[in-house]
Amino acid sequence: MEEIYVEPEKCLDLRPSANGTGSRSSERRFHGALVLCLGLLSVCLLAFRIGFSVHSHGSSSRLAAELSAVKANLTERLNDSDHRVSLITADRDQLNISLITMTAELNRVQSLSKQNRDSLAAEFSAVKANLTERLKARDRQISSMSAERERLNASLIAKTEELNRIQSLSKQKKTCPTGWRKFSCSCYFLSSVSGSWERGRDDCRAKGADLVVIDSDEEQTFVSGLTQQSAWIGLNDREREGTWKWIDDSPLIKTYWRENQPDNGGGDPQWGEEDCVHFESGENSLWNDRSCSASLHWICEKIP
Repeated sequence: MEEIYVEPEKCLDLRPSANGTGSRSSERRFHGALVLCLGLLSVCLLAFRIGFSVHSHGSSSRLAAELSAVKANLTERLNDSDHRVSLITADRDQLNISLITMTAELNRVQSLSKQNRDSLAAEFSAVKANLTERLKARDRQISSMSAERERLNASLIAKTEELNRIQSLSKQKKTCPTGWRKFSCSCYFLSSVSGSWERGRDDCRAKGADLVVIDSDEEQTFVSGLTQQSAWIGLNDREREGTWKWIDDSPLIKTYWRENQPDNGGGDPQWGEEDCVHFESGENSLWNDRSCSASLHWICEKIP
């Protein structure tokens, strides 16, 4: 335990002295001085208290005023802050509404864009397929036309060469062999024997010729005058019934058929298939179709 030391104080002895009146007089003076000191002390304390009270009251008033001003300022700032918060909250809510609206619109536009994109893709595919098919058809047409052009060009070259040869031979004024008759640029031979159409053609080829091909009225008239007998000519439809062709593959242009001919035998089995053509005996020597195996004379033609 902490020990407390008390410093001994000097105490004033107030007891009456033993020396009588002098002591009482001194005591009275002491008491008066003490009362005076206490009174002065009380006055000082009272003045201090009054001054302190006045000072404290003024400080409290100023502090209260300052606090009121601070409170008013803070209240105003708080109200202003609340107002700003309200405005910002309203702006935020408006922006949120705008965002929701724009998001919905974006989704709608994206949906429409996808539909339009799908529609355009389908339309593009259809157009592409159509164009591809048209290009293929055009390519086939071009290929066919190119082949036809090549064929016609080859035919033109062959005809040109034939024409040049004929013109060259014509200029040479070659004569026909013995037993042959000349007309225009060709020589003609009437067989003295009879046989099938195929035998007649073989005989003509053996002579460097072929069965006659008639391509003008003048030639028809000339050949008709060679004989009064029936004779084979180079016309047939052996490859395809009803499609008549000359032996040089030239198309049939001028015809001299007898009435109601060709009739392919008229359906009579005794005549069989009539695929070869001959002159009929008589003045006009018109054409008639007959079985190729029939035995007739024939007429050959060649360029001298």
